Amino acid sequence: MNIVLFGPPGAGKGTQAEIICGRLNIPSISTGAVLREAIKNSTPTGLLAKGYMDKGDLVPDSVVTAIIKERLTKPDCAGGYILDGFPRTLPQAKYLEEMGITIDVVLSLEVSDEEIIERLSQRRLCEDCGAPYSLKYGPPKDTSRCDKCGGRLVARQDDMPEVVASRLKTYHSQTEVLIDYYREIGILKTIKGQKEIKDTTSLVFKALGIT
Repeated sequence: MNIVLFGPPGAGKGTQAEIICGRLNIPSISTGAVLREAIKNSTPTGLLAKGYMDKGDLVPDSVVTAIIKERLTKPDCAGGYILDGFPRTLPQAKYLEEMGITIDVVLSLEVSDEEIIERLSQRRLCEDCGAPYSLKYGPPKDTSRCDKCGGRLVARQDDMPEVVASRLKTYHSQTEVLIDYYREIGILKTIKGQKEIKDTTSLVFKALGIT
């Protein structure tokens, strides 16, 4: 099953992708994680992407599609996959079609702008392994260290309230057109994001027909 997880930054796409991945035994491909890894390694693509992300702008299609195209050719994607964070624009969706990639279902996680800003202001990421935490909903044992590897927890620059507001503005103006696009195709399923992760997961599983 080829799945796209759709929704504003901070809606919980990464968390739900990990859960679905474990249940269906298919890989989760997070564009954000791939970009952050490139930034951490100071690759040319990573440095280019960082300039856009720090301002709350979308990374250009030419940068994102280069990463996605290479990733989907790997053997572990042969039985299906989860795309988290791609496509974000209509041109990217068209690019998937041009590649001959069929998407079976698009899950749209809906969360209000106000809650998104609150969620992201509480988010922390491990500097070493990238594990995400919420100081409010899923706090680590030590608020400064990762439970998994002991790495230092940091707040991302693009999680600052003013940057989040800019990211949401960009999302609403450029990305939401995909909702209508996939609704017209007939593969869109809308999920109302819940405060508890398990409650959102229950709705996601129901939409996917997983019992």
